Amino acid sequence: MNPQPQTTNPMPDRLGFWWIAEDHPNLPAILSSPSGTLTFGELAHKAHQITHALHNAGLRRGDVVAALLPNDYHLVAWLLACEQSGLYLAMINPRSSKQEIDAVLEASTAAALVFDADQAEVVSEIARCQNLRALVSVGEAPNITSVDTFCAPHPTTMPAERSPGLFFAFSSGTTGKPKGIKRPLPEGDPSKVAHDAALTGRAFTLAALRGSLLMTAGMFHGGSRVFYMAALNMGQALVIHPRFDAEQMLQAIQTHRITTVYAVPMMFHRLLKLPETTRASYDISSLEVVVHGAAPCSPAVKHRMMDWWGPVLWDTYGGTEGGATIAKPYRWLEKPGTVGRSVRGVTVTIRNDKGELLGPNEVGEVFIDMGKRLFEYAGDPAQTEEVFQDTAFTIGDLGYLDEDGYLFLADRKKDMIISGGVNIYPLEIENILATHPAVAETAVIGIPDEEWGEQVKAVVEPTIDLPTDEAKAALEDELIALCKQRLASSKCPRSVDFVTELPRSDTGKLLKREIRNSYWAASGRQI
Repeated sequence: MNPQPQTTNPMPDRLGFWWIAEDHPNLPAILSSPSGTLTFGELAHKAHQITHALHNAGLRRGDVVAALLPNDYHLVAWLLACEQSGLYLAMINPRSSKQEIDAVLEASTAAALVFDADQAEVVSEIARCQNLRALVSVGEAPNITSVDTFCAPHPTTMPAERSPGLFFAFSSGTTGKPKGIKRPLPEGDPSKVAHDAALTGRAFTLAALRGSLLMTAGMFHGGSRVFYMAALNMGQALVIHPRFDAEQMLQAIQTHRITTVYAVPMMFHRLLKLPETTRASYDISSLEVVVHGAAPCSPAVKHRMMDWWGPVLWDTYGGTEGGATIAKPYRWLEKPGTVGRSVRGVTVTIRNDKGELLGPNEVGEVFIDMGKRLFEYAGDPAQTEEVFQDTAFTIGDLGYLDEDGYLFLADRKKDMIISGGVNIYPLEIENILATHPAVAETAVIGIPDEEWGEQVKAVVEPTIDLPTDEAKAALEDELIALCKQRLASSKCPRSVDFVTELPRSDTGKLLKREIRNSYWAASGRQI
C-alpha cells in the first residue's frame, strides 16, 4: 500500500444546507432513516414549519430547546430549525435515566422539549417540574401535543426573521454529572453560517453535492453531530440507522454505495470480530472518507482496518469543547499513532503541572488554544476557570508533540497509574496488548497495592473462548510476556482478568471509572 494525498475539487460558491435546499431541492438529503426519506427541499420545509411553530410558542433568540430523540431525521429537522431561529438545541441521550434528563433540562434552562413518544411516561413526570413553553412528542403520546399538530397551522416557507442558532453541547458524562458547554450565538445570515460550516466537510475532503454519509453512532453526541451536519452542508445524503450493528453497517455501505462514515473505535473492534467470510462478502469499495473519534484507536486495530478498507481512515482529536487536530490517512501511516496536527486557527501546546510549555517529545497536559475563550461550562464558572490558562483550555489528556508538530496522546490524566512513584500510561500498554490475536479489547487500570500504591492490572475481552482456568492462566502468561518484551517491567501488568464484554458508553468510550471502582471498592475508595 502506497497511499497518496487526496486531491480535492473546487468548492462550489453556494454550499450549506439552506442554499443547497434552494438550488437543488430534489437532491436526496435523507436517503434512509427509520421514518423514511426526504429531499433537501422537503427537509427544509419541515425545519421552516418547526421554526414558525417555535416562534408562535413564544421562544426567542437565546432560548434553549431540548431534544430527547433517537437516531432519525426528526432530530436533524429540529437542529436545522434551531440553527435558523437563534435558538440553542440541547440533545439528550435517548437512553438517559429520569435523573439525567432532569439534570440536562435544569442545566440548560430549556424552554421547550421535543421527545419520542416512547419516552412519554418518563417525560410527563419530569415536565411537571420544568417551566416549559412547549412540550411536543414525535408520535402520539397521551395528553401531549404531537409534532404534527404543533406544526400543522404553520407555513413551510422560510421565516422572514432568521438568526443563527447553535448546538448546546453536553459532555458524555463518563466521569460524573454531564457538563453543559455553551458558546455565544453568532451573528449574520444562517444560510451563510451553514455555508461556512461546510468548511468542516471540506477539511476532510468530503465530496460536494455527491455521496452519502452513514450514521450509526448516537446522533445526540456532539462529535457525531459535527460530521453528519458537515456532510449535509456539503450536499451529501444521510443514511441513518437507529443503532450500530457490524454486519448491518457493511450491508448499508454496499446497498447505498456509502462514501462517508463517522465511526468510533468500538465499531472497528466489532467489525473485525466478524468472520472473515462475512467481511469478504460485502463490497465496501465506495468508501472515500471514514472519520473516527470519541476515543483512542490502537494502531494495531487501525492498521487492520486500513488493510481491509484501504487508506480512508481519518483521525481527529478534540472534545465537545472544540476540535484541535486532524490526521489524514497517509500522514497517519507515516506516523502511526498520531492524532494529527493542529487545524487552521488552533494552536496545540503541551504544558507541565506549573503551566510551563514543554518541548518536543516531552509528555504533559494537552492544551487547545483558539485565540479566545469560545465556551463556558453552563452554571459552573469555577470549572470553566479550572480548565483554562489564558485562552487555552484542556480536556484532561496527556500527550506530546513530535518535532514536526504532530500530536500523540499518552493517556487521560485521570487514567494515569502511579506505582512506586513512577507514572505509567495505560494507553501504551493497551496498544501492545491489542496486537495479540486473542485480544478483542482491553482496559489497563491501577488497582490497590499496599507496597507500591497501585499495581497494573489488565482487564481483557478475548476473541476466543477460555473454557477453563488453565486456558485463562495460559493466555494471561502470554499477554504479560508480550508486554515484558516491549516495556519496562514496572509498566507490565502484574495480572490479567478476562470478561465477556467491557463496559462502554453510548458513544463508544470505555468506562474505566466503572472498571476501576469494582476493584477499589473493597479498599474503601472509589475513584
